[in-house]
Amino acid sequence: MYKDLSTEQLKNEKQAVQKKYDEYKAMGLKLDMSRGKPAPKQLDLTDDMLLHCLDGAHISENGVDCRNYGVLDGIYEAKRLFMPMLGVGRYEIIIGGNSSLCMMYDNIARAMLLGVLGGKKPWSKNEHVKFLCPAPGYDRHFAICESMGIEMITVPYKEDGPDMDMIEDLVSKDEEIKGIWCVPMYSNPTGITYSDEVVRRFANLSPKADDFRIFWDNAYCVHHLTDTPDHLLNILEECKKTGKENMVYIFTSTSKISFPGGGLAVLAASEANINFIKDQMGYQTIGYDKLNQLRHARFFRDFEGVQEHMKKHRAIIAPKFETVLNILDKEIAPLGIGSWHKPNGGYFIAFDGLEGTAKRTVELCKGAGVVLTGAGATFPYGKDPMDRNIRIAPTFPTVEELQKAMEIFCESAKLAALEVLEK
Repeated sequence: MYKDLSTEQLKNEKQAVQKKYDEYKAMGLKLDMSRGKPAPKQLDLTDDMLLHCLDGAHISENGVDCRNYGVLDGIYEAKRLFMPMLGVGRYEIIIGGNSSLCMMYDNIARAMLLGVLGGKKPWSKNEHVKFLCPAPGYDRHFAICESMGIEMITVPYKEDGPDMDMIEDLVSKDEEIKGIWCVPMYSNPTGITYSDEVVRRFANLSPKADDFRIFWDNAYCVHHLTDTPDHLLNILEECKKTGKENMVYIFTSTSKISFPGGGLAVLAASEANINFIKDQMGYQTIGYDKLNQLRHARFFRDFEGVQEHMKKHRAIIAPKFETVLNILDKEIAPLGIGSWHKPNGGYFIAFDGLEGTAKRTVELCKGAGVVLTGAGATFPYGKDPMDRNIRIAPTFPTVEELQKAMEIFCESAKLAALEVLEK
C-alpha cells in the first residue's frame, strides 16, 4: 500500500507509473466517458419503435386521436407502462415530453413563479430560497438551482442514503428550505439505493416550510445489473401513511430505456398535486406528443414488456461495469488509494481517491485522451470540498475501449496519489 512506502520507494514507484502513463499518452487515444449515455447497441434495441408501431393507426384504445390537441396528462396506454413502475394510480401521473430533467426544471420554475399546493406564496417571494443537495449527486439538479439563484446546502451520503439526522434537523428549523433533490435508487453517481428506514424518515419529515417538496428523481428504477436487484420502498405510499402525500414529486423517464432524445418523461404525485400542477400547466401546453406516447405503449405493451426489454440493456452494459470494477480491484484496491461502491444497477460508479487528487486525476486522464466528468461536478457549485470524487460512466464505450480507458484512469489515479504522498 502506498501509505506504507518509504520516501525512496515512493520515488521509484512514481518513476515507474510516470513511464507507463507516458506510454499511454503517446498512443493518442480519444475516449469520452464524460456522460452517462447509452451505447449505440442499446439504442438499436428500440429501432422497431420507429418503423411499425403506428403504421397509420393513430387512435388510442379509448378513442383519442393522438395526432390532435388535448389529453394534457397523457393517454392511458402510456400511463399503464409507468403506474406499476412507480407504484402510483391513474390519477397520480402525468406523461410529459422527452425529458424528465425538463419536467423537474418546469416544476421548480412554476414553484418559483406561481407557488405549490398548500403554499402561501410563490417561492420567489421569499427573501431566500434554499435546497438540500445530497452529494455526490447529479450535476444537472444542482445546475437548475444555481440557474435560478436557489442557495444549495450540501448533505453528505451514508451507506444507506443521505444523512437523515442532518436533513430532519435542517428542514424542521429553516422555513427558507423549500426542497431536496434525491436520486433514491442506484443514485447518480454513488450507485446507492436508499434503505427502507431512510425512505420512511423522508415520509415523516416535518418541514417548517408549508411548501416544502421532495424531488424524487427515480431515474434508474428498472436499470438493474444483477439477478439480485435492490429494492426501494414506495415513497408516495409511505407519505400517505403519514398524511404528507403532497410533500413529494416523483420523476422518471425512458431516456435510457428507449431513446434519450425521443423517450417519455413522467411526473407522479398525489392526485391533489397532479390536479394543481395540471391547472398551472394548462397555460404552458395543450398537451405533449401523444403519437410518441402511443408508439411507446404499443412497443412495450405493458410494464412486463419494459422489464423484459431492460434485460437486453443489462446484457450489453453489465460486462462494462464488470470491466471497470475488475480493473479497479486489481490496480487500485491493493494500493489503498481509492474506494468505490459496487452498484446493483444504474449508470455510474463513483470513485473516491485520496484527498486532493480528483482534479489532478481527471487532468492526467484528459492528457492521455480520456475525457471524464469534471472533478467537483457531483457537488453543488462544482466544489468538492475534499477534491476526491470522480464519476465513472461505463456505458457508452465498447468493452475494448473501456479496458484501455480504465488502464489510463488507474495510472492517472496512481500518479496523482503519488504526487500528494510525496509532499
